Amino acid sequence: MSLYRGRFAPTPSGPLHFGSLVAALGSFLDARHAGGEWRLRIEDVDPPRCPPGAADTILHQLEAFGLHWDGDVEYQRQHDAAYQAALEQLVDAGLAYPCSCSRKQWRDYAIYPGWCRHGVSEPDKPQAWRLRSDLGLRPVIWHDRLFGLQHFDPAELGDVVLKRKDGLWAYQLAVVVDDAAQGISDVVRGLDLLDNTPWQRQLQAALGYPEPRYLHLPLIVAANGQKLSKQNLAPALPHDDSAALRRLLHRALLALDQAPDSTAAEAPVAEQLASAIRHWDPRRLSPERHRRDTS
Repeated sequence: MSLYRGRFAPTPSGPLHFGSLVAALGSFLDARHAGGEWRLRIEDVDPPRCPPGAADTILHQLEAFGLHWDGDVEYQRQHDAAYQAALEQLVDAGLAYPCSCSRKQWRDYAIYPGWCRHGVSEPDKPQAWRLRSDLGLRPVIWHDRLFGLQHFDPAELGDVVLKRKDGLWAYQLAVVVDDAAQGISDVVRGLDLLDNTPWQRQLQAALGYPEPRYLHLPLIVAANGQKLSKQNLAPALPHDDSAALRRLLHRALLALDQAPDSTAAEAPVAEQLASAIRHWDPRRLSPERHRRDTS
């Protein structure tokens, strides 16, 4: 893939927070510095976790920080047919199987033991669909642009769920299908998703999809060491306070090791972004696993 095409793909379970901003900004700058496209995909395959209005709030927040995307916003809830076709392809290849087991049943195991690999244990119960991680590409080896050579055996991570018992699609299959459909060449995202990549590379290989490059960014953590997240009640980003927007953008650039001038903290968002795009250099990133939010 010669054309750079990146993406930001938030789950609309609530508004974006500072950790989300750092991930979005890193992805945006990497794409724009390369002269590429930056797409936006709303990962709303789990409606119970997506309150009404959350997706619109995310769009407003991104626009407020000058992070304007190319093309139409994609919504995963509209891609059911594509996910089903991919699942059927995996089933035909012997790489996906139905599973009736509950997490409670295998809670004493580190990973799902594969009890349904050769037939559903309890056919009268609801069934999920799992990936045969032992039969897919093994080992999975790739070069992360920040953390270097990565080497995983997905079978040691277990047979990940592709479709849930309630009929909702799981993240691993949806993200792979969508990245391929959108022609994503480069994935820039948080380090918390690095160990998801082996399953995703297995799926890409099984489905005949291109393999994007990966850059995993250090996670932003709170003073107590917890990852900034909606579950941990991280404060929502503003979208109507220009002074706060300028300062937060400057902080995000500092978190990405881009060393903006201290006087730039009061510069307009558009001015900060223009300078950051020109000077973006992921080689400045330090491969620390976490960055403390000093707000």
